Amino acid sequence: MAGLELLSDQGYRLDGRKPAELRKVQARMGVFAQADGSAYIEQGNTKALAVVYGPHEVRGSRSKTLHDRAVINCQYSMATFSTAERKRRPHGDRKSTEMSLHLKQTFEAAVLTNLYPRSQIDIYVKILQSDGGNYSACVNAATLAVVDAGIPMRDYVCACTAGFVDETPLADLCHAEESGGGTSLALALLPRGGHIALLQMDARLHQDHLETLMEAAMTACKGVSKVLDEVVRQHLQEVSALTGE
Repeated sequence: MAGLELLSDQGYRLDGRKPAELRKVQARMGVFAQADGSAYIEQGNTKALAVVYGPHEVRGSRSKTLHDRAVINCQYSMATFSTAERKRRPHGDRKSTEMSLHLKQTFEAAVLTNLYPRSQIDIYVKILQSDGGNYSACVNAATLAVVDAGIPMRDYVCACTAGFVDETPLADLCHAEESGGGTSLALALLPRGGHIALLQMDARLHQDHLETLMEAAMTACKGVSKVLDEVVRQHLQEVSALTGE
């Protein structure tokens, strides 16, 4: 990213945001009638779709069945047209498998799986347009889809990225900022209790900077939580108006 100024002298980023400012978040719930729960989200130019099926009987091998809680199955994929680079993206590639595992770990920490023993919950997430923060957009879309499916959770699970540019912590990174060579982390948070569902960091970071970066990510996650809560309340009002309750 040589020659690209990620943070101006006035303290503004490439897209005009201040360091702690989130990208614009827009979301809708109940976008697929066939699924038990579904949601679509836009975080800046990153767009994701999430679909939830279940709880239902465990499919496939009986050995996967857990007698005290539900099995959570997550699948992540990217649309062929999601990036400027048009390449075929098979479901089983290493990045998709890794992201699917991260999503599974995240929602195992949030969903009350003990209420559904010997069951399975399927969460499918697809990135339709990629511009940084893919994991965050997937978690936030899947949270809304799980709520839409009526599956109880401990709290909203909200995710956001944070990174360092010129010793300044930036929240909610776009693709150019993620590719800028600095350290970035992705955080999934249950905001009411402050519990961390997942923390991922791809590069080395000095211990002195970790707390600052974590604080920026946690503040951003709490900002996302407010937006998701508004989306859920708006959807509830719409559903209530349609059913006449």
